[in-house]
Amino acid sequence: MQSDEIEAFLSRNHVEDLNQAAQRLSGTVRHTDIIPSQILSEMTGFSIKLKPENLQRTGSFKIRGAYNKIASLPQDQLDKGIITASAGNHAQGVAYAARERGAKATIVMPQITPPLKVDATRAYGADVVLEGNVFDESFAYAVRQSDENDITFVHPFDDYDVICGQGTIALEILHDVPDVTDIVVPMGGGGLAAGIAMAVKNFKPDVHVIGATPEGSPAWHDSLAAGHVVEATNVNTSAEGVAVKRPGDLTFSLLNQYLDDLVLVSERDISEMILLMLEKHKLVVEAAGAVSLAALNQLSKNSQVFQSAPGKHVIVPILSGGNIDTVTIGAVIQRGMISRGRIMQFGVELPDIPGQLAAIANLLATLRANVIELNHDQFKASGHYRNGVLLEVTVETNGPDHIALILDTLRTKGFRVRQEY
Repeated sequence: MQSDEIEAFLSRNHVEDLNQAAQRLSGTVRHTDIIPSQILSEMTGFSIKLKPENLQRTGSFKIRGAYNKIASLPQDQLDKGIITASAGNHAQGVAYAARERGAKATIVMPQITPPLKVDATRAYGADVVLEGNVFDESFAYAVRQSDENDITFVHPFDDYDVICGQGTIALEILHDVPDVTDIVVPMGGGGLAAGIAMAVKNFKPDVHVIGATPEGSPAWHDSLAAGHVVEATNVNTSAEGVAVKRPGDLTFSLLNQYLDDLVLVSERDISEMILLMLEKHKLVVEAAGAVSLAALNQLSKNSQVFQSAPGKHVIVPILSGGNIDTVTIGAVIQRGMISRGRIMQFGVELPDIPGQLAAIANLLATLRANVIELNHDQFKASGHYRNGVLLEVTVETNGPDHIALILDTLRTKGFRVRQEY
């Protein structure tokens, strides 16, 4: 985006534009209800209230920006159709909004997009084109088609109307949680964070807006530190919804002006928060949607805002989406349970004689460790025992202390034990 375009958007009447976006979305987009979280409040010492955009129509916040953009288009542009590129939530948001506004939507997705996401997008009536091996190739193709066929391109994040649509989340938070002190928001391309920050600083500027991004997605950290957009050379995170190499030009300008702080979060914390939401709140949250939750434990230690403004904090983390496939959620749950000490696997070498397996089983039963899986393999033994066998055992445990008790007890009984994970 050119600098003169950015300046024109920055000088707009943001209050008027945000209120107009809220009017456009009224009756179409859900006003998601705030959910107090006792467990997170106890864990962090703050008052935590969740903004569950994972319960939004199409399963994420993306419908807000997409609908506001498409609803702002004149009829002649709607008649020509719209096009976008996305591998996930934005695709469904655009498809839904286009259907509601009577416009033909073409969604360009990478060829590697899971069939489930392709089918979900088509279910809203959009034409799906599989083009390119990665998102960047799909994006470039969609932009070319927009230029060549005079079709409106709906950018996933670097668009003022899209940003205003996302900002309506902040308006709801400020209304529903009048004593809010901090809003934590995941950052990918920056459309959600820019909309939230723009709204907050224009309606209630004393509220802090804190961005959260995975350690493996460093573009925002590097860009804000440098004072200009910096493209990441590598992005490696399970939170694909915020795995963006290059932030938007307009979103950077807004966040460089309005964002109060940025927190980096680990993959482990993301997985643990997905599991916690399932167990304690019965909420399905995708990895990108759990990034804001993963930031909570770090705020008092690593946030400049919290160090400079001690006292009671009422924090609203935004759960940006809940579109996660069953295979991924299974892997995430397992990682989360391992990191929390809820699952442990160990290997123990045994002489291949009767009664050894029973001895291990009896010890585990006494220690109340529930066996999930056993692998009894002669060919993996190192030879410590003549005619030995390696027994690999996966057990359900109650945390790190329970794991330590199991391993110490087995070693006390003379077993050579090695923890695998």
